[in-house]
Amino acid sequence: MAQESEFKIAIPDEKLATLRAKLELTTFPDELEDAGWKYGAPLADVKRLVGRWKDGYDWRKYEKALNDELPMYTRDIDVEGHGSLNIHYVHQKSEVVDAIPLLFVHGWPGSFLEIRKILPLLTKASPDHPSFHVVALSLPGYGFSEAPRKQGFSGRQYAEVGNNLMLALGYNEYVTQGGDWGFWVTRKIAIFYGGKHSKAWHTNFPVGRPPQLLRNPLAFLSYLVKPLTSAEKAGLARTKWFKESGFGYNEEQSTQPQTLGYGLTDSPAGLLAWIYEKLVNWTDSYKWDDDEVLTWMSIYWFSRAGPAASLRIYFEARNEDEGRFVESAPTIPMGLSFFPRELLSLPRAWTRLTGNAVFEAEHDSGGHFAAHERPDELVGDVRKMFGKGGPAYGVVPGRAGYA
Repeated sequence: MAQESEFKIAIPDEKLATLRAKLELTTFPDELEDAGWKYGAPLADVKRLVGRWKDGYDWRKYEKALNDELPMYTRDIDVEGHGSLNIHYVHQKSEVVDAIPLLFVHGWPGSFLEIRKILPLLTKASPDHPSFHVVALSLPGYGFSEAPRKQGFSGRQYAEVGNNLMLALGYNEYVTQGGDWGFWVTRKIAIFYGGKHSKAWHTNFPVGRPPQLLRNPLAFLSYLVKPLTSAEKAGLARTKWFKESGFGYNEEQSTQPQTLGYGLTDSPAGLLAWIYEKLVNWTDSYKWDDDEVLTWMSIYWFSRAGPAASLRIYFEARNEDEGRFVESAPTIPMGLSFFPRELLSLPRAWTRLTGNAVFEAEHDSGGHFAAHERPDELVGDVRKMFGKGGPAYGVVPGRAGYA
């Protein structure tokens, strides 16, 4: 079995110098009068962030903070048909010996940074709620994980990486949590490794398809006669906005990711604008600090494989044979947390068909990056699902997680 190596972020000085030089040479576009956010990221915002990244932002300060806060490692993980990939991950054990092993999976444009706020909450020992041994990997092609080298690295392969990492760490049975691509990957884990290894899964990105008469007759009839709640109506309006006004990035990344990759890899200002727009539009009025934004940007800019590698998951997901939803849903327990400013916010009758829904929680604020925007609420849901009296209590044998 491949050995684990401790990992510290240590970006070479020459890469910092190159970044600064590129930022110095930035040519900004013009902007229409009073455009605001109507046409995309505002020029004034991008100019301010570029200026801060170039002259005021102290990467070494945040690099040290990440190294001090997060116990990071790398390990080679074998993937059938794709050889071995060196995977970067955070691994923090709880003081509670029988804590529940939990695999956290991020999405785009997130990274392992999304574990930062919820890690101390999940691992906290208490007689009042369960504690977790937490593993948060950088998906292949993200952060400091090696990127796939061959075409066709899609759902089954990402699931294999996650499962094999947990097994390598000695967690033969575990639970998962994720949003965005983390939903997709953990659902694949539930499909391919559910029951034997993955015992339950929780997501803050509940998606699904409308019930169909022949496949889901009871759900179909219930959906026809039961009126939508106010939250579901607002969710459909949010979904409509996203599909009509915020989905263009997905079409590009799903069809021509290499073409887009040239710009994001060569221009830090271009990368910043591309992602910053999502950080603002996809959250629920979250007050981003400039340095907070720039740390997210820096993880992409300094990533092991470069920013373009993070886009290819979109292409592979769209083109994989099995599609994003297979005919049979996973049967292990599934938990759903609903945040009102999520990008796809669908009727509950749809999302329950994604799996064996045993837990649901509704929130009155929060958006796409729940782990970052609403860490207490998200962790509270996970604790309720797996805690005493919860529908998934004791799902991992011998690991209740209480101090």
